[in-house]
Amino acid sequence: MEMGATDWSPLWLSLKVAGFATLLVLPIGILASWWLAHGRPFPGKGLLETLLALPLVLPPTVVGFYLLMVFGRGTALGAWVNDRLDIHLVFTWQGAALAASVMALPLFIRTASAAFAAVEPELLEAGRTLGAGETALLIWVIVPMAYRGVFAGLALAFARALGEFGATLMVAGSIPGRTQTLPLALYASVQAGKNTEAWNHTLLLSVTAFVVLGSVGAYQKRLSSQRGER
Repeated sequence: MEMGATDWSPLWLSLKVAGFATLLVLPIGILASWWLAHGRPFPGKGLLETLLALPLVLPPTVVGFYLLMVFGRGTALGAWVNDRLDIHLVFTWQGAALAASVMALPLFIRTASAAFAAVEPELLEAGRTLGAGETALLIWVIVPMAYRGVFAGLALAFARALGEFGATLMVAGSIPGRTQTLPLALYASVQAGKNTEAWNHTLLLSVTAFVVLGSVGAYQKRLSSQRGER
């Protein structure tokens, strides 16, 4: 395939999947990061922390298989989710986004929780003394003071979701025009011996990831300089 005939649909689908996955990660990741940084210890907390970090070390295909068992019709649980809850995610781009969000979540949590933990406890205690609840402290104190970590976590989550391969392949398959993201299109091109097409997909994926991470980094520096001028 010549460069001028590049199929752009995998790029748009990858951006849609990564964007939706990042939106899924944000609320869950914020709450989990706050809990890890400032939540009170309880029996089993270490076990939950380990479970949240598992996608970092497990092969993506293993994570995809777990999701397939939950949302596919091959198990009693999967059949119940599909028939009773009317949730159909297998072989859909929404399923690809869910798989990508699961793989990206630990990266966001690791980055954001470290930023949340750096917020001075004295400020939180002062807020509690003034009557602020934990939700108010999270929204008005912790997140604004740890915004750099939140932005960095979002950038890492988006980039991870953009490049996700194994878990999305297991859950959504590789259907051209429907679930075939750029990494899947790249793999299909290599398997078919279409080297020029594979190069096109590789360059698109590399440039997109570079632009996203570079833009977030530049925005963080701009915010830092604006805050320094005040």
